[in-house]
Amino acid sequence: MIAKELLNPRSIVICGASSDVHKPGGKSLKNLLESPFKGQVYAVNPKETEVQGVKCYSKVEDLPQVDCAILCIAAKFCAQTVDVLAKEKGCKGFIIVSAGFSEESHEGAEIEKHIVDTINSVGGSLIGPNCTGFLNVNYAGCFDTPIPPLDPKGVDFITGSGATAVFIKEYGMSNGLKFNSVWAVGNSAQLGIEDVLEHLDETFDPVKSSHVIMLYMEKIGDPQRLLKHSRSLINKGCHIAAIKSGGSAAGSRAASSHTGALATNDAAVDALFRKAGIVRCQNRQELTTVCAVFMYPELKGKRCAVVTHAGGPAVMLTDVLSNGGMEVPSLKDHPASPALLEKLFGGSSVGNPIDFLATGTAEQLGYILDTVENEYTDIDFSVVIFGSPGLFSNKEVYDLLDQKMRTCKKPIFPVLPSIINVKSEIEDFIAKGNINFPEECVLGNALVKVYNTPKPQPENVELPKIDVARIRATVDRCKDGYMEISDYNELLDAAGISRKKSVEVSKKEDALAFAKEVGCSKDVPLVMKVVGPLHKSDVGGVTLGVKDLDTVAKEFDRLIVIPETYAVEMYPMLDGTDVYIGAIRDDKFGHQIFFGLGGIFIEVLKDVQSALAPITAAEAKEMLKQLKGYKILEGVRGQEGVNLDLYADQVARVSALVQAAPEIAEMDLNPLLGNPRYVTAVDARIRLEK
Repeated sequence: MIAKELLNPRSIVICGASSDVHKPGGKSLKNLLESPFKGQVYAVNPKETEVQGVKCYSKVEDLPQVDCAILCIAAKFCAQTVDVLAKEKGCKGFIIVSAGFSEESHEGAEIEKHIVDTINSVGGSLIGPNCTGFLNVNYAGCFDTPIPPLDPKGVDFITGSGATAVFIKEYGMSNGLKFNSVWAVGNSAQLGIEDVLEHLDETFDPVKSSHVIMLYMEKIGDPQRLLKHSRSLINKGCHIAAIKSGGSAAGSRAASSHTGALATNDAAVDALFRKAGIVRCQNRQELTTVCAVFMYPELKGKRCAVVTHAGGPAVMLTDVLSNGGMEVPSLKDHPASPALLEKLFGGSSVGNPIDFLATGTAEQLGYILDTVENEYTDIDFSVVIFGSPGLFSNKEVYDLLDQKMRTCKKPIFPVLPSIINVKSEIEDFIAKGNINFPEECVLGNALVKVYNTPKPQPENVELPKIDVARIRATVDRCKDGYMEISDYNELLDAAGISRKKSVEVSKKEDALAFAKEVGCSKDVPLVMKVVGPLHKSDVGGVTLGVKDLDTVAKEFDRLIVIPETYAVEMYPMLDGTDVYIGAIRDDKFGHQIFFGLGGIFIEVLKDVQSALAPITAAEAKEMLKQLKGYKILEGVRGQEGVNLDLYADQVARVSALVQAAPEIAEMDLNPLLGNPRYVTAVDARIRLEK
């Protein structure tokens, strides 16, 4: 629990206070004095007696009791200062903006640890160190600007980077986005992003709390806790948008398997956000725009009316929405369209986009929005694009737009692009509590992201029944490393994962005996492949369509001498589309499940979906639809498709297997051959790491 002395202190001291507002100690004091804070303010600076009209103490030992402290002093003085404040002055709220701690040196890390231990000993809470500070509707405990308009219904913004927070605030504020709190956690020595989310979750009030949370993260310290509290908050009615930066290549693993090559840190973050229901954003503009969309009534569908007096922006917006899976349905033949068209100037169009020309009036916009609200039942929301060439004021139009946005039930998103020509009118529109979206394609992209982000997956799911006792017995007797064929077959059978029936032979006579047993012929062709080499195809270690005993003998002799080969695997040849399922364990994220097109295409196309375990068959089947090659799975140009119910069930069984056997570090089923009758694994690799 975060100390109330940090959230709503009765008294605050600035250590390192200054009259120079260009220094952190001076700016922190200035921001605090100009904030809504009504409590007692103290200052500490050995060189001053008064700072910005506030009495200044020469040392913290001289202070009275104080709830919260903002430290703007050198790192080497922070530990002693915190000791006095925590142990002698009853201080439990700490904001340390100073740098020079764990981010800089071992000595700094030791000081940081001492500070955290001291604050923990008194039940206090710490923001920082190495941060820009903290602010909420009670006070501004930060040295940066701008200080955004604070509103209990504004955004709760949690960031790991203070400088980035400044730029995010600036962009959001310029378009009317309001904030409830800003938590710049810096080094996260005690309170990190997950801790703040936990606090927001545990204190959430559906009436009083903000319903929009914005995150900027450069690391995820505890993915499972982030998932838990994000999912809980979203299920309570919150919306969360986040940037997770720094995941392009640094998290990728050495490819000891196909799954290992796919399992970048960024893929794990995508899977985590999808499971939690978090909208993932890639830049500051996108993040603030998505959060602004969250401030409007929730989208109930994907069908948009584009209302405009300028054709070009409407066409571009229509492209973005359509390409993103949303709809701009034609209204040309709707029964209500002729009556609406009569109220507009000649040359207008109501086909959707609804274009009422550059000469369109506020009255005409009112007619359009009333028709969208009351007559166009197949429209879920509208976007109004209205700028100005600078010939006249847009105030009347924007006043009408403000009124309709407050009274209509269907969401109306305003795109007011003329930020210079009608600057004052846009400022007036924003001052009334509205948010502007100055660029239609940025808005369209945000709407697509919000609509396409799934709801959180349930915390407790029902997975297929598997033989856990048999799985545990097999894993417990096996050593670390890649499992033998007989051992991993045991796991697959216990999990109910369909596999081809094969033998592993090291003698030619055994190969011939198996071929005779299964009736090797043109009707029952065999597959022969090497056991040992990692990439069998690369070394010429796979032979398909073996139809007679002579070929069995010849191919055995060829395969067995390929370097690293110690046996030959044989099985009746199956047919179908190559698909893939893989799993990999991450110490923080847990097991990640991958699935998509398989065989050699996994290396070329990398057309896969990924999810954090556990994953149900229903979730897997829905995610399969997001594959670029989904049409291949359905069946194209006379080729048989894949039984998607069976495929999704196999994905869920792999998820259940790794839940039962967390020692599985990596697992590849590649390929599985899928057709309408079966989805069967024909090659597998499982590596244990206990």
